[in-house]
Amino acid sequence: MIRRRAAAGTWCFPTRASTPALHRIAHPLWRAGWFWLARWISHWGRFLTGIEIHPGATIGERVFIDHGMGVVIGETAEIGDDCTIYQGVTLGGTSLVKGSKRHPTLGRGVIVGANSQVLGGFTVGDGAKIGSGAVVTKPVPAGATAVGNPARIIHAETDARREEARPRWVFRLRRHAERRPGALVALRGLIDNAAGHEHQVALLRRRSRCFLPDRPELRAARGRARRNLRSREAQRAGGQVAGGGRAGAQAQAPSGGSC
Repeated sequence: MIRRRAAAGTWCFPTRASTPALHRIAHPLWRAGWFWLARWISHWGRFLTGIEIHPGATIGERVFIDHGMGVVIGETAEIGDDCTIYQGVTLGGTSLVKGSKRHPTLGRGVIVGANSQVLGGFTVGDGAKIGSGAVVTKPVPAGATAVGNPARIIHAETDARREEARPRWVFRLRRHAERRPGALVALRGLIDNAAGHEHQVALLRRRSRCFLPDRPELRAARGRARRNLRSREAQRAGGQVAGGGRAGAQAQAPSGGSC
């Protein structure tokens, strides 16, 4: 059974209802300076439900913690409205500097998969998704998906373009590789690397076409280099012609004297 707490605006199982409720009490106490009492209440919530939420964390409305055993939410973490968090999730930090933003910020409608680790003081954009078992250490754009360890960002539009750009032989190889899981994983890695290289080459071509012609000093330098090269070639050609004429005159002079 699932019920909704009208006051907190949080969806949760009845066995997990005490953690958001206790956090609603502990968080104001923490902000008011009652650190020991806020910690004591949060420890009771962890004891009852297995969900550890630091009293300094900020949690929005309608946050759904599903099967919340092992969930850890750090002190400076911020969770937006309508987020979903599954079991074993850690919203942790990577530094021990007091007073700094050490834990992540989740936007609205973020879904965090089971056993994933979101570490650092960055922002996960609205509507983003984090796959199960992912280790995220960098910002995630809105609407994107982060998967893997370390996590890589997947965009739906980029994936569609990548699928269109792949040749037909790739799909034939994938059809044969589906029978072997190891070969399929290796093939996917090769395809992703090739697509990444193609994207980088396209960016370099675009930059070379867009930026170089628009700089007048580069165009002027290229023009001067061309003129200098042409003048040198003309001087060399003129010197060769003059040298040939002198050699012919010197060759004719002795022959005329002998006659």
